[in-house]
Amino acid sequence: MSQDTEVDMKEVELNELEPEKQPMNAASGTTVAAASDAEKNGLVKIKVPDNEAEEAKFTGLSKEELLKVAGSPSWVRTRWVLLVLFWLGWLGMLAGAVVIIVQAPRCRQLPTQRWWQKGALYRIGDIQAFQAQEAGKLTGLTEHLDYVSTLKVKGIVLGPVHNNQKDDLAETNLQQIDPAFGSNKDFESLLQSAKKKSIRVILDLTPNYRGQNSWFLPTQVDTVDTQMQAALKFWLEAGVDGFQIRYVENLTNASTYLAKWQNITQNFGEDRLLIAGTDSSDLQQILKLLNSTEDLLLTSPYLSSAGFTKEHAKPLVTEYLNAAGNHWCSWSVSTTVEGGGPFAGSGCWEIEAVGSPVFLFLQLSQAGLLTSFVPASLLRLYQLLLFTLPGTPIFSYGDEIGLEAAALPGQPTEAPVMLWNESSFLNTSRPGSGSVSADMTVKGQDGIPGSLLSLFRQLSGLRSKERALLHGDFHALSSGTGLFSYVRQWDQNNRFLVVLNFGNVRVPATLEADSLPSSASLPAKAELLLSTEPGRKEGVSLELQQLNLEPNEGLLFSFPSVA
Repeated sequence: MSQDTEVDMKEVELNELEPEKQPMNAASGTTVAAASDAEKNGLVKIKVPDNEAEEAKFTGLSKEELLKVAGSPSWVRTRWVLLVLFWLGWLGMLAGAVVIIVQAPRCRQLPTQRWWQKGALYRIGDIQAFQAQEAGKLTGLTEHLDYVSTLKVKGIVLGPVHNNQKDDLAETNLQQIDPAFGSNKDFESLLQSAKKKSIRVILDLTPNYRGQNSWFLPTQVDTVDTQMQAALKFWLEAGVDGFQIRYVENLTNASTYLAKWQNITQNFGEDRLLIAGTDSSDLQQILKLLNSTEDLLLTSPYLSSAGFTKEHAKPLVTEYLNAAGNHWCSWSVSTTVEGGGPFAGSGCWEIEAVGSPVFLFLQLSQAGLLTSFVPASLLRLYQLLLFTLPGTPIFSYGDEIGLEAAALPGQPTEAPVMLWNESSFLNTSRPGSGSVSADMTVKGQDGIPGSLLSLFRQLSGLRSKERALLHGDFHALSSGTGLFSYVRQWDQNNRFLVVLNFGNVRVPATLEADSLPSSASLPAKAELLLSTEPGRKEGVSLELQQLNLEPNEGLLFSFPSVA
């Protein structure tokens, strides 16, 4: 086609040309390139038919046309139908929401809990043995707070660490740290470090803890009282979160003095704790002490038993819980030490009970260890038991790794050295300095799935965050010979089933829920959270009516609430 006949063509110039396609400037004295050359340098001709350009135009409906269509009877009816349907749907959803709210079960009001009710307490009676150092001081204890924090405990019960000359009141200073353990400044540093890690500190202020009588002579009781009142105020100002005072049965007019000391503690703050300990198992004596003042926590060997195993477990626990009623409880295993001193003599191992009009405690005495009462095969089962009973579990250092007490024949019991690693015994002259295998130490168990330390941390974490374990109801089940089982529940939160086999043989768990209230009924299946024995696959759903437990095995199940 010739250029003269291309009258219907439109020429489009590409303004944004690639650098290599830009027209080159002609040199001086040369002629401008021809039109054909210019086309090669960026000019493109395309054909756009006029009829296609006209067909692409669309102007839409005019205003008059839109108003005419919108006002037609069919569109008016459609709009009214849609409007009615919208409001009917909205009212239907509103009515449904109201019905759901009305018919939904009411949430139970959460009880007010204090810090010691929200997790376990960890007793460090001998800071030198805990550090595995003969010259261990408070500064060294500060360095171990990171480890204590990994146990997810809420507080430590420390000492006694005050300056006490045996049976010498004049040379005993309840406001001064014994130089063997450090200084007051070291203790204040410990308090600050513990506070940063959300660990509370309870200080044992038993006055004459190195002597024959923890309260000196009966004729000196008023002087002791004066020193105690001053010491309580002094340490509360320093930042201590509570106190433990033991062997109050040896204190003349104990009820009167306990009332004074409790008032000082509570007046400083409601979150301050006072624990009193007695070796008396006489119920009337215990009640007399409990009635001396409100909110007093009293440790006692009330639940002493020759065998807290098999058929004895359920009646001992349920009997005490029934007697406690709505009172707060806590549990542990303990020993009663003869002679007044924390490590004096030998004693019989007992279950210790603590009670008050508001709180009840079971606690370890200073020399007590779980291994001293519980066979090695039952250590895991007892950890599961203590962490899941209603109340606060209290452990002694080393319970988390199965630490064993050691004593020479005919010699007083000494606090065992904490086994941080295989060389822990090398820094001490305490008895029991034989060979230590790695799996007996903190280092050997740390991070190892299935270790006693891992189980302790797992249970402690559950205890501190699950409402059913924090303050849930307790319902015991009938489950067969040698078994102890119970349900923990709180409102609409996840519920827990605990099944414990104290026996040495494999037995079926015949769980009977007839005695349970309707709100605590058992499901057909439940998720297995953990087993105290290896071999069980955790995280699976098991048929509860076809459940068999291995010897000395404990199982923890979780299941949702039923609306």
